[in-house]
Amino acid sequence: MKKHISFLFIGIAALATACKKDFMDRQPLSDISPDQFFNSEKDLKLYTNSFYSALPSAEGIYNEDIDNIVKTSLGDNLTGKRTVPVNGGGWSWGELRKINYFLQNYNRKVEEKVAAKHAGTAKFFRAYFYFDKVQRFGDVPWYSTAISPQDTVLLKKPRDPRTVVVDSMLKDIDYAIANLDVKPNVEEVTKWTALALKSRICLFEGTFRKYHPEFNLPNADELLRQCVLAGEELMKGPYGIYTSTPERAYMDLFAATNPITSEIILARKFSNDLQVWHNVNYYTITASYGRPGLEKQLVNSYLMKDGSRFTDRPRYDTLQFFEECQNRDPRLAQTVRTPGYTRIGNTVKLVPDFGATVTGYQLVKFVTDESTDSYNRSVNSMPIFRYAEVLLNYAEAKAELGTLTQADLDKSIKLLRNRVGMPNIDMAAANATPDPYMAAQYINLFPNNKGVILEIRRERRIELVMESYRWNDIMRWKEGQALTRQFKGMYFPGLGKYDLDRDGKIDVVIYEGTKPTEKGPQYLKLGSEIVLEKDKQGGYILINKQIGKTFDETKDYLFPIPIQERLLNRNLTQNPNWKDGL
Repeated sequence: MKKHISFLFIGIAALATACKKDFMDRQPLSDISPDQFFNSEKDLKLYTNSFYSALPSAEGIYNEDIDNIVKTSLGDNLTGKRTVPVNGGGWSWGELRKINYFLQNYNRKVEEKVAAKHAGTAKFFRAYFYFDKVQRFGDVPWYSTAISPQDTVLLKKPRDPRTVVVDSMLKDIDYAIANLDVKPNVEEVTKWTALALKSRICLFEGTFRKYHPEFNLPNADELLRQCVLAGEELMKGPYGIYTSTPERAYMDLFAATNPITSEIILARKFSNDLQVWHNVNYYTITASYGRPGLEKQLVNSYLMKDGSRFTDRPRYDTLQFFEECQNRDPRLAQTVRTPGYTRIGNTVKLVPDFGATVTGYQLVKFVTDESTDSYNRSVNSMPIFRYAEVLLNYAEAKAELGTLTQADLDKSIKLLRNRVGMPNIDMAAANATPDPYMAAQYINLFPNNKGVILEIRRERRIELVMESYRWNDIMRWKEGQALTRQFKGMYFPGLGKYDLDRDGKIDVVIYEGTKPTEKGPQYLKLGSEIVLEKDKQGGYILINKQIGKTFDETKDYLFPIPIQERLLNRNLTQNPNWKDGL
């Protein structure tokens, strides 16, 4: 068996392939006899490889659709149509049983100093498992042992307070930090991955407790301090921010087939040789997946290249595509098609394809060369933990604590800005004149450090877009109201012909009546293929104008417990204001 098993092969099927003659291809992992199996370090390694199946798929990373990226349809979490499910709904515990079974048996015959790092892997994944549950449901039962069907006491266990669960998670992650390998490994969890997870957990929980006083949760500041400490320890480690040229570095980081290990701490890898692919190119260049596009508010949030605010410019809200893209933060042109865009490995200049993007801002982050454009043929790696997130977590936690200094920004946010040739945040200036455009987006901020927190949130949204952080960020900041606004796209002044990149050729024609027959441009029929705010008088593209969006501040920050689970275990209480008839 190979020394390092990529989690391309994780799960029971992969383990069966690795051990065809072993009893494991006949028994579930959590049912194998400990006397038959946990006899060597090789056995422990083989078992813990199965835990990697809990990490997100490629689609679970790039397929973001909250308010950063919008599509032709809206999810129930945006329309207010979420209901209490009969079953499912994220309330699943099979992975936990597998982890707990390992932790009950891993050191039966393997000495502790050898087995400890494998226990560290298990405890990392137990913390990772429970982090998802806490974000989703709040209070959940904490289980530290594998439950059998005869274990009626544990099967009827009520929900433990999230404070108890989070404390238990942090004990697990601290054990993992102390016992996992120190050598970086982009395909396996290490001390550095555990520190990154601790940073993520503590920022989420610290800010959730701070901004949600209705839950009466203590120790928000202590959790934020733990986030800072985890970040400081990781900042002493082997990672940095990948740089090449400001015009390419950000794009290249996400287009790389092999993860760029100077920045990416843990990644999911793909391979033509192993016939393991994902679908990101096809997702962005066809109409098959809702025509995803960056939303206008986010596009407006990108700064000018000199660090000034785009939304401070005169008439910023009526600038057409070419003008609004000039002299912006280079990450904009490395996230969506802007004038002059060319595919990797090609020199043909392309404008946005309105057949593939509902807003006009067509995604290019994660998009590689044309050889992988077919359905499910992309092979670039997907980051699960990267150093940039840790720096953002560190800066935000210090700002929320009130301990942030300019020196802290210089060793965190500045590194991200340096990658793309942008000036750093000036803390004094940000706090002296908070951005009114950003302040209108985030209405629940405290006055202390308001300006710099807005700038850190701007940076976080731009740097991490399309990596599926946005929902949890909005939830922890208590900004659900942000999801109820009308989603918008490009600005057009009305009917007519448009040269998007100013190369002398008409790219888009917005028309009424009979479709023109001239070949070349993209034709968009007003009122059906494109909807503008003021119809013939123009305005922003409106997406899903006819679909209302609501967010219930009294219940929607948590998901409901499924009905079937509450019927099976009457000790499970329902989350506030979710009505299930029980």
